[in-house]
Amino acid sequence: MSLPVHRWYRYSAGFSARWVESVISDHISNIHETAVFDPFAGSATTLLAAEDMGVRSCGVESHPFVARIASAKLFRHSDPDRYRDFANRVLASAKRRKPSDTEYPDLIHRCYSSEHLQALDRIRTAYETFADRSPASELTWLTLISVLRSTSHAATAQWQYVLPNKSKKRAQHPFDAFASATKMFTRDMSRSKATATPATFYHADARNLKDIPDNSISLVITSPPYPNNYDYADATRLEMMLMLEIGGWSDLQGAVRTHLVRSCTQHTTTRNTDLDHLLTSGELHPIEDEVRQVVQSLSEIRQSKGGKKNYHLMIAAYFHDLAIVWHELRRVCIDGSSTCFVVGDSAPYGVYVPVHEWLGRLAIAAGFENWTFERIRDRNIKWKNRKHRVPLCEGRLWVRG
Repeated sequence: MSLPVHRWYRYSAGFSARWVESVISDHISNIHETAVFDPFAGSATTLLAAEDMGVRSCGVESHPFVARIASAKLFRHSDPDRYRDFANRVLASAKRRKPSDTEYPDLIHRCYSSEHLQALDRIRTAYETFADRSPASELTWLTLISVLRSTSHAATAQWQYVLPNKSKKRAQHPFDAFASATKMFTRDMSRSKATATPATFYHADARNLKDIPDNSISLVITSPPYPNNYDYADATRLEMMLMLEIGGWSDLQGAVRTHLVRSCTQHTTTRNTDLDHLLTSGELHPIEDEVRQVVQSLSEIRQSKGGKKNYHLMIAAYFHDLAIVWHELRRVCIDGSSTCFVVGDSAPYGVYVPVHEWLGRLAIAAGFENWTFERIRDRNIKWKNRKHRVPLCEGRLWVRG
């Protein structure tokens, strides 16, 4: 994460910008006719890489907080002096003001010392005083977001889950961290070359690409959520709570999860997921028999598990949602297009789910011509502390048509 701009904020499970550039290079026949699309844009890695190569691109991201991060990154070509002045004005105001009387959630108090929380509160309230949604304002917002982990004494687990009960050796003072980040942002912006092909970005759902014209995309590069029960909504809980966008974990359902592809059990309950409807839907028809077998196995196994997690609902809902995504992609992609999904297979409760195969078949059913799978690495081959011993892999699903 040392690349300029990309390093401002890294979202979970991102891939390398250099790899994106290599994929684009391999698929360019005519740079003026190439259009790259990322339906799960995250923090805009694909879009930034396409801009750097002078290729037209667009993307959507449904997580509202992450979408704002992506939008802010794409302001990198705006005036660096105006941004620096805005950010410095916010910091100067923060140093002069007193902490507000805001009652922060308990998690925030567990993750920050009183001194650091008061400083962050002063930066936040100063920012809100000046905020105007201009590029300089949005970049300053991202500057604050970018230092929230480094200024906390709480450790961060894999995939960005915060661990308030585990401590880091050192936490930066918020004023120092904000000032350093401002210098880094300014330096990166000054070095960003203006582009004649700025990316187009929407806060939108990959299952409904209403803003993307028919037959407009020649290359799709993305990594959809994996069906491995990772809660993408929870990845930004710390940031959203400190910014007072949510009060706690329970607020994530309405604020974030309802907008996301259903890839975790927190998102799929018997109250909001009609299993029979999913299994009999036309979207799942190409893989219905196999999905039914896996769902049945998971439904039976969960009865013997303490958590009784709804993996059976999650798997059915996930592939239903991705089937819809494939149909949307078929509409927006030109004939002869190429699509690359970075995906990993799954084995909830030890029941193997051939993710890349099922996604490939759903793509064919949506109207694409063929698919292949390029294995990148093996996963779950070191058995220590694992919940199951099913070998898994990660790779690139290539779809053409």
